[in-house]
Amino acid sequence: MVSTLRQPQFFYTTPPQPCPYLPGQMERKVIADLAVPNADALHNRLSRAGFRRSHTLAYTPVCETCSACTPIRVPVQRFEPDRTQRRILRHNADLHAYGLPPVTTPEQYALFRRYQAARHTEGDMATMTADDYRNMVEDTPVETMLFEFRTDDGELMIVSLIDRLEDGLSAVYSFYNPDLPRRSLGSLAILFLIEETARLGLPHLYLGYWIQESRKMSYKSRFRPAEILRHGVWQTLKTPPLP
Repeated sequence: MVSTLRQPQFFYTTPPQPCPYLPGQMERKVIADLAVPNADALHNRLSRAGFRRSHTLAYTPVCETCSACTPIRVPVQRFEPDRTQRRILRHNADLHAYGLPPVTTPEQYALFRRYQAARHTEGDMATMTADDYRNMVEDTPVETMLFEFRTDDGELMIVSLIDRLEDGLSAVYSFYNPDLPRRSLGSLAILFLIEETARLGLPHLYLGYWIQESRKMSYKSRFRPAEILRHGVWQTLKTPPLP
């Protein structure tokens, strides 16, 4: 009998640090290394268990005094846009999405800097250099893509970094022109990704973590029906959607 050695999978727990979403809370994460053989298969299993990817790592919160971070996904075949979401789609009919390999450009980074300066001045990403941005996009061991959204005259409006999973797409990070709030470009990116997931014949769009108490993260409950992961089981989110 010939036995094959399995590649070990290493999990680490980070030290506590201030939570970026809820004041007064401390955050800890379990981190798994995805830079292993069959990274896509591992990434799929961890995503279904509520992990998120950053660079070559997957992580999930394991905070001692808080369980507010809740994995959330949209079952795209059952999704129906509400009146506000239909208006967003109509208002942005002049934008066109282009799927691209995960390769960065100076134009993307310039938009990324504008977005961070307007929306997240106190976050870690606000100090990211062009090399940091390139690493965020290109340093991936799994199947990853970019979508650029442009106007008819070619102006770059949104960039979305996406992972392809066996059972859906995972929205890793999106940024957009911060000077046009009436367009609701963040919501538009999600609406497009719901449509793209359905077009690919995949069942779920993974949106990361939903935090009901955080203004930065609570918006994800607007995309209904939604499913959240509770005690290892995906179940329908019953909390009333935000107005």
